[in-house]
Amino acid sequence: MVVKRPYDSARRQEQARLTRRAILDAASRLFVDRGYAATPLTAVAAEAGVAVQTVYAAFGSKRQLLSQLVDVTIAGDDDPVTLPERAFVAEIRAIADPRSKLARYARHLSETHARQADVMIALAGAATADPDAAAIWRKNADERRHGMAMFAAELAATGRLRPDHDVDSAADVLWLAMDVSNYDWLVRRRGWSSERFERWYVDTVAAAILDIPQ
Repeated sequence: MVVKRPYDSARRQEQARLTRRAILDAASRLFVDRGYAATPLTAVAAEAGVAVQTVYAAFGSKRQLLSQLVDVTIAGDDDPVTLPERAFVAEIRAIADPRSKLARYARHLSETHARQADVMIALAGAATADPDAAAIWRKNADERRHGMAMFAAELAATGRLRPDHDVDSAADVLWLAMDVSNYDWLVRRRGWSSERFERWYVDTVAAAILDIPQ
C-alpha cells in the first residue's frame, strides 16, 4: 500500500495554483494586447508555457478563463473570500463619518483600478462584439451595482443622505462614480495622481448625495 505524504499533496496543490496563475497572467497580457476574440486558447497556453490541455483542465473554456481573470484581477488574489468579508469592507463599516467612509472606499477604488483598468477596458471592448464577453461584462456590471447598493445602505445608515436621495438613487451615483473609465481618463490619460483622483471621488460623491457642509 502506497501512503501519500502530506507534503506531496501540498506541493501538487501549490504547483496547480502556480500553473493557474501563469495561465491567468498570460491571458491578461494577450486579451489586452490582441483582444479577447483574436486570442485562441492555444496562444494563451503557449504564452503560459503549458499544453492547451492544461488550460482546459484548469478553466474548462475560454469564457470561464475570462470570467475568472476578471474576478481575480478585481480582487487582487484568488482567495475564496467574498466582497462583504474583505478587510476594507469591515474598515468602512467601522467608520462613523460618511465622508470618511467615502475616503476609505476611494483608496480601495484607486488601488483596484490601478490593477484592473487594462483588463476591464479590454473586456468592455470585447463585449461589443463577443456574446461571451458581453455576458461577463453584464455580470460584472450587475455585481458592481449590487456592491454599491450595499455601500449606499451603509451611508444611509449614518442619516446623512441628502433628502432628495434614497438608497437606490444614491447607489446609482456611487455606481457611476466608481466606473473604471473615470480612473482611465483622469489618472492614466490626464496624468492625475492617485491621491488627486481619490479627492475628486470623495468631493464629487459627497456633494452629490450627502447632506453635510462641503
